[in-house]
Amino acid sequence: MRIRKILVSQPEPKDKSPYHELAKKNNLQIDFRPFIQVEGVSGKDFRQQKITLLDFSAVIFTSRKAVDHYFRIAKELRISIPDEMKYFCINEATAYYLQKYITFRKRKIFHGNVKFEDLIPLIQKHKSEKFLLPQSDVHKDEVGNILEKSKVSFTPVTMFRTVSSDLTDLTDFNYDVLVFFSPSGIKSLFHNFPGFDQRETKIASFGAATATAVNEAGLRLDIQAPSPENPSMAMALEAYISRFNKEVIKKK
Repeated sequence: MRIRKILVSQPEPKDKSPYHELAKKNNLQIDFRPFIQVEGVSGKDFRQQKITLLDFSAVIFTSRKAVDHYFRIAKELRISIPDEMKYFCINEATAYYLQKYITFRKRKIFHGNVKFEDLIPLIQKHKSEKFLLPQSDVHKDEVGNILEKSKVSFTPVTMFRTVSSDLTDLTDFNYDVLVFFSPSGIKSLFHNFPGFDQRETKIASFGAATATAVNEAGLRLDIQAPSPENPSMAMALEAYISRFNKEVIKKK
């Protein structure tokens, strides 16, 4: 059977997307459904980490979600963040996002450019500060490793979690290809469909960690990205589908 139905485990792109072009070009049905979602750590669970926000004079933000949950926790615990607090943001967009919670011009805000390493020289100029690093329970160790190598003293704190979405309404789970972007997506698959049997369903994964999770779950990995030939998932899907469907036609 030719590949006709694909489920992408992410929200549907709002703007024009390579997936839309892929669907049109190959006469495909591509559905989008997030397999994971982010939820905030409760004030009670935060307290169990034995961290007091006002013990820190600076905060390192690596995402807008980190910003949201830092100020959410402060509000929930009725903590007033002092004007003297310093904010170090991974990029300019995250820095400007702070305007949602603070008066931008009155605060000490620093930001990098693209990579987290760009922010290190600014952090090192303020080494005497006590840095707090809000993060998810599921995160890459890259940021922490960079800070440690730069001999920056910091304290990580979990302020939000990645959890499985409720997919029980997907009663017709009959797709030719399932596309995953994180190990948490694979975990969600079995959380929602404990008896999942891959059979002829193709599994596509993005990133080395996701590929490892696919293999460790005992699934067959059919499509992997990125690669030199296919740096994006859409490109990897198109290359595979074109090749697969041609083989199906030949067999007929």
